[in-house]
Amino acid sequence: MWGAMALGSKIDAVNPDLPSDPFEVIFGTMKGTYTWPMAATWVAVTAAVLVLALVIIVAVMVDRRRSKRSRVDSAARYMGRGKDLSALTTKGARATAQRLGVTNWLGIPIGVTVAGRQWLYGSPEDMHVDIWGPRTGKSTSRAIPAILSAPGAVLTTSNKRDVLDATRDVRSANGSQVWAFDPQGIAREEPRWWWNPLSYVTDDVRAAKMATHFSSSTMSGGGSENSSYFNRAGENLLAGFLLAAALGQKPITQVFTWTTKPGDQEPVRILEDHGYVGMADAVAGEVNGEPKRRDSVYGTAAQMVDCLKINGIARWVTPIGGNAEGDRRPQFDPDAFVRSQDTLYSLSKEGQGSAGPLVTALTAITVEAAEELATTQPGGRLAVPMLGVLDEAANVCRWRNLPDLYSHYGSRGIVLMTILQSWSQGVEVWGREGMRKLWSASNVKVYGGGVAEAEFLGELSQLIGDFTLRTASVSFGKGQRSTSLQARREHTFEVSELTSLPRGRAVVFASGAPATLVATVPWMDGEQADAVRASIAAHDPSGQTLPAPAEPAHPWLSASTAIKDEGRTGV
Repeated sequence: MWGAMALGSKIDAVNPDLPSDPFEVIFGTMKGTYTWPMAATWVAVTAAVLVLALVIIVAVMVDRRRSKRSRVDSAARYMGRGKDLSALTTKGARATAQRLGVTNWLGIPIGVTVAGRQWLYGSPEDMHVDIWGPRTGKSTSRAIPAILSAPGAVLTTSNKRDVLDATRDVRSANGSQVWAFDPQGIAREEPRWWWNPLSYVTDDVRAAKMATHFSSSTMSGGGSENSSYFNRAGENLLAGFLLAAALGQKPITQVFTWTTKPGDQEPVRILEDHGYVGMADAVAGEVNGEPKRRDSVYGTAAQMVDCLKINGIARWVTPIGGNAEGDRRPQFDPDAFVRSQDTLYSLSKEGQGSAGPLVTALTAITVEAAEELATTQPGGRLAVPMLGVLDEAANVCRWRNLPDLYSHYGSRGIVLMTILQSWSQGVEVWGREGMRKLWSASNVKVYGGGVAEAEFLGELSQLIGDFTLRTASVSFGKGQRSTSLQARREHTFEVSELTSLPRGRAVVFASGAPATLVATVPWMDGEQADAVRASIAAHDPSGQTLPAPAEPAHPWLSASTAIKDEGRTGV
């Protein structure tokens, strides 16, 4: 009131001797000693409106902040925060990147800490393992943001088209050529390019590696001793067939044909003619072996390359017209890819006729090419890191040796993110010890909720740790009041809280730091959201016309080696 009186008096040129004591002014006005100016009314009203507006703004901000909080956020104050996470913050990530000679990438974005609101990043040498249950936001909050952030070549696997649609045009706009490997027609891509898996098979060692990628898709982390025996025998036979096909300049579909013809001596002759005596003897031992055992080994090998009998799949890995020189489609070259900023999307789905073995082989061979390139560069690292997002790894990219290679790839500038739907998925592929090895080799482990496995969640609860809960109790006796303090240890996260972790929250376990709670940041909240939306709209399948199925132009796809791939949505 005094302020309105003073300012109004100056505006209306009244009350020249107005005192500074507000009480004297108030009582003086009531007695008529001082005149209440008209301008003072407008000043008071304006001030009241401003104060009310400020109160409303503050209330809205508080309400919005509360609405963004989840029921588990209170646990963040007992977890890693502040200096505990310094290596993962923007400043820490930048320092690590500079030390590694990477100037244009902080690393894979992880999320924003609930306590302190700091961005966290995995550095350009950190390896990631993510476990997110179905429909918990792993693609929107992890896979897509990681791909959008990458400075160099990117390879990714999936059993859905969502990541491809969301990122392909954004990557293309930044100068990246898109290679979409879609042999099962998940994204309705036509085979406008092709890849010859046998171009990798240059000797018996590489033939054995290639056979491992095929056999991994039919083997699990467990299995009986008898099945393991035939799996090993089938894998060895397959290695011989792969090498023979490569040396004989035959298509990879010939490998499947040989598995259906026990006793065929052709692969033995090819191996002998090229000086691979040991491999020839091994194959001959199966070709001329006891019929019952031989049929079991051949049947096992045939199961490993079962996908090669499907027309739609074979079109992606064999040349049109039966002649590589006459096929005008671009041929994928892993060695050239790792030197580029291109993007390789490999799509497959589990089940009968899955192209998973080819996806696994293509992924592993490309990463191996990156490793070979890294050995020629300063420090033995890629100057521009390559990113690999292995989404749905347990379903479409069952890479058997991945746990043994994981930490090594990080030192080469090859950053991999393996995404699983559950811990048990990994155990199925790599066995219990293999999954533990993969988990331990990861610098950044992210749990995004949606898993109902008590043993796994119990271990996470232990890794997150406990906090001390202090309580006070008051008692009265004989007219006196006494207070006692108690302290007890409580789990920061109970198993039930981890299994019901709300969407938008994730628990991060990073090397050298306590577990921390983060708010996930979906691509919709990122700087490239508009570009992603445009990419999704441009490739929306509802606005596309399904192409008519093309007749195979491959003389190698005869009736004896190929089947009509009915029921698929075109390739």
